[in-house]
Amino acid sequence: MTTIHSPLRFITCGSVDDGKSTLIGRLLHESKSIFDDQLAALESDSRQHGTQGEDIDFALLVDGLQAEREQGITIDVAYRFFATEKRRFIVADTPGHEQYTRNMATGASTADLAIILVDARKGILTQTCRHSRIVSMMGIRHIVLAINKMDLVSFSESLFENIAADFKKFASKLGFLTIQAIPLSALDGDNVVVSGHRSPWYHGSTLLTYLEDIDISETETTGSFRMPVQSVNRPNSDFRGFCGRIAQGYIQPGDSIRILPSGQTSRIKQIVVWQGELEYAESGDSVTLTFADEVDVSRGDMIVSSAQPAQVADQFEARLLWMSSHPLMPGRTYLLKLHSKEVIATVTSIKYLEDVNSGAHLAAKSLNLNEIGVVNISLRQQIAFEPYSVNRVLGGFILIDRLTFDTVGAGMIDFALRRATNIHWQALEINRDLRARLNNQTPRCIWFTGLSGSGKSTIANLLDKRLHADGRHTYILDGDNVRHGLNRDLGFTEADRVENIRRVAEVAKLMVDAGLIVMVSFISPYASERRMARELFVEGEFIEVFVDTPLEECERRDAKGLYAKARRGELKNFTGIDSSYEPPEKPEVHLRSEIDSPETCMERILAAVSFSC
Repeated sequence: MTTIHSPLRFITCGSVDDGKSTLIGRLLHESKSIFDDQLAALESDSRQHGTQGEDIDFALLVDGLQAEREQGITIDVAYRFFATEKRRFIVADTPGHEQYTRNMATGASTADLAIILVDARKGILTQTCRHSRIVSMMGIRHIVLAINKMDLVSFSESLFENIAADFKKFASKLGFLTIQAIPLSALDGDNVVVSGHRSPWYHGSTLLTYLEDIDISETETTGSFRMPVQSVNRPNSDFRGFCGRIAQGYIQPGDSIRILPSGQTSRIKQIVVWQGELEYAESGDSVTLTFADEVDVSRGDMIVSSAQPAQVADQFEARLLWMSSHPLMPGRTYLLKLHSKEVIATVTSIKYLEDVNSGAHLAAKSLNLNEIGVVNISLRQQIAFEPYSVNRVLGGFILIDRLTFDTVGAGMIDFALRRATNIHWQALEINRDLRARLNNQTPRCIWFTGLSGSGKSTIANLLDKRLHADGRHTYILDGDNVRHGLNRDLGFTEADRVENIRRVAEVAKLMVDAGLIVMVSFISPYASERRMARELFVEGEFIEVFVDTPLEECERRDAKGLYAKARRGELKNFTGIDSSYEPPEKPEVHLRSEIDSPETCMERILAAVSFSC
């Protein structure tokens, strides 16, 4: 009797042109998973787009995009389903080119096993190492080292053994449970489904046989009940259910549960699916749960076992794969999405960068495209989670750019940082409103932004003098002045500029809380940091003033000679020359200082903003 194993999800990865798509195509063909009409279409496509002359080009089965066929590379992640008598498979063909590493990480995030292809002529390459680290990072514990194109090296046993030994030495600290090396010719089919007569020295399983028999049960999800809430189902006043996919454990009516992060408790009343009610549900089931009590539950909350709840925290250490061409900057805010929960997040520090080849820990102030680092992350609110090593669904997250909504990073929570759990906000009896009434004014943060030489400081000084003459209590935070003290340790790299604005925004917030009208005169070139500053204040407290002056006019006014130095290359990262400025899209006040005098600009601010109680 044939033993039926649990379904296997696996990916193929490796460097460009190692034969990943050809291998999958060969697997599909020889496992009889291609219909006659598909085979006929493949033969036609092979004549038009193929690279194998009159022979079938199996890579075209998965290289479906026009751009892929034209370039002969994989760009997108292509999923294919096939089955044998012993097992069902879901395979993801992932890109090998470094530019598309983010797509490879997407395919790895749900896989149980990775086939890492190596061209026998080239051996272990940088991209091989990068992909190996990523699959380890994504929780994959089973590896097939497919040493391909052995036909081009006369099926050399010594070459095969040397490559296998090199990889196992490299991967010894990556936490893989199994590494199986197999000599292949994906093009000719040797050792893919049928043993190849050209490698009589190889006595191991063929690739398909190995995939059919490998036991992945130790990597399957077990443990106490966990279900992130994806939606609240309330079709009428008599029914209120909470929908989601069980990420871990099992549940049955009558079980005691807890809602995280709020901590409310209840018992399961019903387990509802479209067919009716269930007496039992387990990991992987999509269900609707109803409770015996009325409790407040929202999307992103987690329903857990009351006796063994998940962890809750707002600070973490995590491993992060950076997927954006724009570097990660500590202090910048992003949107973090963990299971069905979305929350504002800040990477507070980069502990170290991992060298792709050696795994060495390198100091870094930022992460660039495809780099892997260990970082500390702080969230605006607490979330329920499990470490990624315990549960990939409950510990894996993505970071999203808040302006473009692009996915810029994929991360895995290692553990919560407990160092700040004993710090609580101290309630003060004399609050902002009492101080504002004493000063007889409405506290404001007037945030001046614009290029160097635009006139920010001049206009801020005029406004300060006018408000002072009117009896207002004010202060100016000027970019140059602050860099003499509070921010004297910061330079002008993008990372330093982000931290520069973060610090001054926090100081401005404290000054507004003290009842003052504070004027902040900083270039503040990045929209994301100005948004971060705005979010520290309540509605109406933050007034963005864009001093809009053409670069040519700013250079003409260059009293300090800074632009001239920047043009000569003597000043690096100078805004407007070799560092970008992102103008505000909807400032509260938009000034044109090349048209209006500083006095007129100041009067326009007074006309637009009220400072009276």
